[in-house]
Amino acid sequence: SYLFLILSLISEFGGGTGWTLYPPLSTSFMTLSPSSTGNLIFGLIISGISSCLTSLNFWTTIHLLRSYYLILSSIPLFPWSFLIAAFMLLLTLPILSGTLLLILGDLHSNTIFFDPIFGGDPIFYQHLFWFFGHPEVYILIIPAFGIISIIISGILQLIIFANQSMIFAMSSISLLGGLVWGHHMYTVGLESDTRAYFTGVTILISLPTGTKIFNWLFTYLSNPPLLHRRITSVFLSHLFLLMFTIGGSTGIILGNGAVDLGFHDTYYVVAHFHFVLSLGAIIAIFSGIILNGEKIVANKNLLFS
Repeated sequence: SYLFLILSLISEFGGGTGWTLYPPLSTSFMTLSPSSTGNLIFGLIISGISSCLTSLNFWTTIHLLRSYYLILSSIPLFPWSFLIAAFMLLLTLPILSGTLLLILGDLHSNTIFFDPIFGGDPIFYQHLFWFFGHPEVYILIIPAFGIISIIISGILQLIIFANQSMIFAMSSISLLGGLVWGHHMYTVGLESDTRAYFTGVTILISLPTGTKIFNWLFTYLSNPPLLHRRITSVFLSHLFLLMFTIGGSTGIILGNGAVDLGFHDTYYVVAHFHFVLSLGAIIAIFSGIILNGEKIVANKNLLFS
């Protein structure tokens, strides 16, 4: 996959399609570099196949290789987060791979799936792309939920408050996350009824997300951590809660189909996904590395946790 990406960068003029590969920029009569775009698509397809195989690995390992006496409801939240993310990958990646193959056909085989010059439908491509694109952000953030849960639980020596509701919350987020792809497309001319549906379901995601935030906070309040131990991990986990709450609050506003028409393609949208991912998922990854750093590098003094 990485090799095809490098080939895409150095062949012809490079793929000038944007990260979304929207037609007509990615189809034959609009692109200056069909070979470069083809290499990029091949790399994405190979990456998708590898991700599907890895998801199957996680799914079968958690289901079949756990202890005989360990039921699913007793599994910690960290494996649960990977189980849910693997399920979402298996559900959405085949859609993306099939869509990319159709783009490849438009680009090299004179098909007319998405090219509007010959009667194709570029909006149909956007529906298929965002059916993968929106669950993908939950695939990125749900493992971060598991990391933060295991950090808070480990530091406080407590089970996360309402542990079962956390499992249901992550499952609900994954289910609803696959039904709201249209909120990325409010400006393409969707009908008002369609925009009303996507608005309602998008805002509904705030309920399980808020449940997770309040459960984490209540776990902290039940047994405040000793700040002279694991102070870096405590600080980063608090920072994750703050940044993710800010990002989620902006998401509720952007989920409104009427309001989003004014905010579309502005820095408000940029701030939303950077608060959630760049300041959410990345902080969770760093905090997990720092907490377990002495085990990873076999040196207690290298990372101050």
